[in-house]
Amino acid sequence: MMLRLVFLALTLAVVLGSAHSGGGRQWREQAPPGSRPHSVTITEFGAVGNGRTLNTLPFQNAVFYARSFADKGGAQLYVPKGRWLTGSFNLTSHLTLFLEEGAVIIGAKESSQWPIVEPLPSYGQGLDLPGPRHLSLINGYNVTDVVITGNNGVINGQGSIWWDWLHSHELNHSRPHLVEFLHSEEIVISNLTFLNSPAWSIHPVYCSKVKVHNVTIKTSSDAPLTDGIVPDSSSNVVIEDSTISVSHDAISIKSGWDKYGISIGKPASDIHISRMDLQASSGAALAFGSEMSGGISDIHADNIQIHGSNKGISFKTTPGRGGYIDEVVISDVKMDDVIVAIEFTGNWSSHPDEDFDPSQLPVIGQITLKDMVGTNISVAGVLSGIDGDPFTAICLSNVNFLMAESAHSSSWSCSNVSGYSESVFPEPCSELHTPSSNSSMCFSLVSYSALAVA
Repeated sequence: MMLRLVFLALTLAVVLGSAHSGGGRQWREQAPPGSRPHSVTITEFGAVGNGRTLNTLPFQNAVFYARSFADKGGAQLYVPKGRWLTGSFNLTSHLTLFLEEGAVIIGAKESSQWPIVEPLPSYGQGLDLPGPRHLSLINGYNVTDVVITGNNGVINGQGSIWWDWLHSHELNHSRPHLVEFLHSEEIVISNLTFLNSPAWSIHPVYCSKVKVHNVTIKTSSDAPLTDGIVPDSSSNVVIEDSTISVSHDAISIKSGWDKYGISIGKPASDIHISRMDLQASSGAALAFGSEMSGGISDIHADNIQIHGSNKGISFKTTPGRGGYIDEVVISDVKMDDVIVAIEFTGNWSSHPDEDFDPSQLPVIGQITLKDMVGTNISVAGVLSGIDGDPFTAICLSNVNFLMAESAHSSSWSCSNVSGYSESVFPEPCSELHTPSSNSSMCFSLVSYSALAVA
């Protein structure tokens, strides 16, 4: 009862404050274009930005209050300069979460502040362990028109404790992500830095109309399986003008795991990635799969800088996955200090359980890699399909890799693949020399659907 009275008092204070020319109105006048007609500040709900006080309840109450403006143009939740410690909280439709310069949202270290939820239906289990998983730090479920942005604010997951638990086998449930949206649309994430996620940093799943731009994502180079942006069974996605430096895959496109992803059948499609700076110390800068059982298609990536990475571009799958990867064009790529520039593998054999059907074979084809240069490359390409299920219609065009002094004498390795190549150095393997008088067999995407969200 006392908590309810406090919340009602805070709500009344916000309403009264908005009737005057005080902080709320001043903030709205200073807000960038596209801001909401209503605004509240997290401190109005009792939050304290000293980096020690737990603010989970203030964030939850602030979002609950903002929900009352959903049919009035929405609301903006303003987070001022400070260190705002919190556990998981959910967002609501027609909301902007705005972090001012110097504002840092910090994930609590106590696992109890990250509630347990069911695994995603297209995965059948959590990322690390069978069974449920921890809820992400910032979440949206079945929401529309949500913006997470700011003036170079920071969202820090304090992931090291989770990484230690994983290494020491002390996890009881799979690690959480930093930001996750499910069954949502018209999502914009921009102008922020994301640090040290326990697992993945930004994860839209079963979503549409998603735009991520002008963000920086970083984790420790030895953090386990910390991906950057993971568009998952989502469509009409734009990722632009950002920098990602993580231990595993910087951008990883997924669509479910084995029979779970096959049964849900939601592909990742209509995705455009442009003007990115990517580093993946132990993974791939740009990865497809390996969880791709719902299918991946209509992907266009261009103007990509890749450096200091284990793999440059990687396509990963295995028998039992099912699904497909096709209609992919990657162009205008610059690589430096990359061990394996291009990878196709049909033997990425991790499965959620033993109850998978190895006869469910993926279909990989219509993939074009063009206008690529690289320096200090150890291996140009390792392309390995599946016996009885070769990867086909792989096209390499205008590719030039300068090999590292320590590079192997054989720069390419191919098996169970076929395709076409032109103007490629070093000379690729014979499987990529399908006779052709021109590059007409190279698949191309004429256009892509730009988002109508700002």
